[in-house]
Amino acid sequence: MELLHSGKVRDVYADGEDLILVATDRVSIYDVVLPTPIPDKGRLLTALSLWWFEQLSDLVPNHVISATDVPAEFAGRAIRCRRLEMVPVECVARGYLTGGGFTEYQRTGSVSGVPLPRGLVEASILPEPIFTPSTKAPKGEHDEPITYEQVVDKVGPEVAERLRQITVDVYRRGAEIAAERGILIADTKLELGWASDGTLVLGDEVLTSDSSRFWPAESYQPGRAQFSYDKQYVRDWATSSGWDKQPPAPEVPAEVIEATRARYVEVYEKLTGNRWD
Repeated sequence: MELLHSGKVRDVYADGEDLILVATDRVSIYDVVLPTPIPDKGRLLTALSLWWFEQLSDLVPNHVISATDVPAEFAGRAIRCRRLEMVPVECVARGYLTGGGFTEYQRTGSVSGVPLPRGLVEASILPEPIFTPSTKAPKGEHDEPITYEQVVDKVGPEVAERLRQITVDVYRRGAEIAAERGILIADTKLELGWASDGTLVLGDEVLTSDSSRFWPAESYQPGRAQFSYDKQYVRDWATSSGWDKQPPAPEVPAEVIEATRARYVEVYEKLTGNRWD
């Protein structure tokens, strides 16, 4: 095997014609990798992605070849995948107004060029899910929101419409399944790419705590920040610590790591119905 790329939280290896995508326990906030890993994070996200790929298989093909035919040292945290030519767009769907989308709405009344009703507040449910794409920024830079028209300029009208439709369809299916289990999916980011046969394929991870915002339905209340099953707890700790968000990042206290891991485990169990060992 050959290491092709070591990202903030994933490593990619070439193995013949296939790729081995390895999810590590590293955690990144504000585009900085923290020195303290979250135990089991890579295994949890891999297992959750695989579960979602199955739920979505009739909507869009995915890149998975095998979750078991991987090197022993990566067992449980790796997927053998098809090689894809990735689309140069981050495909984001939003069903609720939060995060950078809420910030943009406060400034412009729209998100990625999509006009929204007046008077929406933090965590408002949107009239319908919207496609809010962003750039794929080079390493060390931030993704920036773009409009649908800019996506058309990048990939053409036909492909742009397919990206929008797949993204919204995946979000709707995911949100419906999650709602039955007491989880709201506020938004999610997808990666799509072209397989060698010309098929548009879902790659990377899907509907995980690193690519989505998951909220417990029972405590949902618009107008405030929500409890979130992801690394927001780490972000909140980092903000309160006085860290300037520049590398190197400080060590994360054990209680923060434990609480964050518990959130990853809880949402995995709630969504899949499987107990985490």
